[in-house]
Amino acid sequence: MARRSPYRGSVTRTRDEDVCPGALQMHQAADGVLARVRLPGGMISAAQLEALAAAATRFAAGTLELTARGNLQLRGITDAAAVADTVAAAGLLPSATHERVRNIVASPLSGRVGGLADIRAWVDELDGAIQDDPVLAGLPGRFLFGIDDGTADTSGLAADVGLHVLADGVALLLAGHDTGIRLPGHEAVSGLLTIARRFVELRGTAWRVSELDDPDVLLTGYRSSAPAGGEFMLARPPVGWIEQADGAVAIGAAVPLGVLTARQAQFVAAIGAPVVITPRRSLLVCDLTETVADTALRVLAPMGLVFDQASRWLDITSCVGIPGCERSRADVRAEATRSAESGAVTGRVHYAGCERACGSPAAGTVLVASGDGYTPLDRPTVG
Repeated sequence: MARRSPYRGSVTRTRDEDVCPGALQMHQAADGVLARVRLPGGMISAAQLEALAAAATRFAAGTLELTARGNLQLRGITDAAAVADTVAAAGLLPSATHERVRNIVASPLSGRVGGLADIRAWVDELDGAIQDDPVLAGLPGRFLFGIDDGTADTSGLAADVGLHVLADGVALLLAGHDTGIRLPGHEAVSGLLTIARRFVELRGTAWRVSELDDPDVLLTGYRSSAPAGGEFMLARPPVGWIEQADGAVAIGAAVPLGVLTARQAQFVAAIGAPVVITPRRSLLVCDLTETVADTALRVLAPMGLVFDQASRWLDITSCVGIPGCERSRADVRAEATRSAESGAVTGRVHYAGCERACGSPAAGTVLVASGDGYTPLDRPTVG
């Protein structure tokens, strides 16, 4: 397939050691030990969320952080073994060897609202196949799979390898770009696995597909059958009252700066319904009756969860900043909060404590602390 590769501009990583945190290999942050719990497709049961909230209360800082990949983090951990045991007992640690590579983002409302296909079964199939393949344990912890059901709510995250459902097939995406390759549905997941295995073999010191000198080599043997497309826009998080196709109701809540208190998590879990953590630092509580949904809104809104589609909290994010990160030059969460409350800054904005711009979305403005203010960062970011 002869075409000019569009995957350019990322900063090449030279560190060989993969220190991306998990629930077993934790990270020593400036404010204590940090654990990251992978949630393929962002899916978590009420009982599992309750277990993590209890662990955050007993063994950590009392919060659960929603990440830009739909995962959950615990910070300030005082008993790492107890947290790991809790995660395992809740069924959130199915593989000790592959736990950091189960990075799968997917359309959060698939099978419930819109979309051209229900891709939840693909998420489960992919997750199981990743765990069953010893080769894929060699993926970096930052490698990301993406599955979009056609609503274009996930492809904008620029996953390393992804699927985007179309009316006439499934587009294969590489680093967020449509390759022009179309797969039948029954071969879609195997296509993701093939690209991932090739990446393990060829990556050298690269952590992401976009860092390869020639990402197109991963597509060897595939034939494009459509014009290669461009990048996808990043969708806003679904919030408020959401009518499901089956007549049930989902409620979507933005979580300011992605920091969910253990108490908020416990109240969400008490609803007793499936929860989806979205890559836009919001959550969905699904499959509710109208009565339960109405009660949940009345309880959760005064607790600080955001159900207003016009809220600035849907477009303002930040890294952890001071005191959580030793690299940060500022308390960026405080600055982001001032921005959200004042409305002085418009559009999508991510506040970062240093040039690494951790957690920044694929689109929007990144403002980096400079010591005496904030300076826009030239894209692309390291992320």
